[in-house]
Amino acid sequence: MKKSKILIGAAVITMAGFFAIAADHIDAPAVAGGTSDITDIYGFQGQNNDNIVFVANVQGLISPTDTDGAAFDENVLVEFNIDNNGDAIADLVIQATPRDGKMYFFGPIAPSQPGLNSVILADIAVQNEVDITAYGASAIIETNNGMSFFAGPRDDPFYFDFFRFGDIIAGNETMFSSPGTDSFAGTNVMSIVVELPKAIVGSGDSVNIWVESKRKQ
Repeated sequence: MKKSKILIGAAVITMAGFFAIAADHIDAPAVAGGTSDITDIYGFQGQNNDNIVFVANVQGLISPTDTDGAAFDENVLVEFNIDNNGDAIADLVIQATPRDGKMYFFGPIAPSQPGLNSVILADIAVQNEVDITAYGASAIIETNNGMSFFAGPRDDPFYFDFFRFGDIIAGNETMFSSPGTDSFAGTNVMSIVVELPKAIVGSGDSVNIWVESKRKQ
């Protein structure tokens, strides 16, 4: 089995009613602009109301001219952590790791160990894979055992007026303008998407999810 060690921080959200977002573009100094940099995570109810969708985006601020050459890093593991009883400890994990043009998924399953280190759960029965969608191509989605998967470049969906935010922090402005300017407009991210039945995640009214990217050591 292959071991991966965490190298960056994680984005955390609490989902009540199954919708939440969090974003963190180039804010982690150790990995800013790198292939393991998490830009944002999303959780929302699927088109099928019995499903929930998790999204992790990495490698923010990719220009359209550079997107065709962008790729997932085969030395980086992206791990969705799910706490379904409110104790801030992961009860389930979904791991995603790329290899030779495919994204491989393991889980959801109880993590093999707590803490900062992870072992890729390559020997478990709950495994899925999807071809990584090329830039400009129709989305490739694989569905198996009630779960659906996607991996590939996408337009950055997060709307934020970063420069106005800087003015507010500096004391030059007191509030955001409406509608403001989307600082991320026209840039892309590398996106990993998992849709699965809510019943697999847990039976409570809310769950906590966080995403970690872990670099192979």
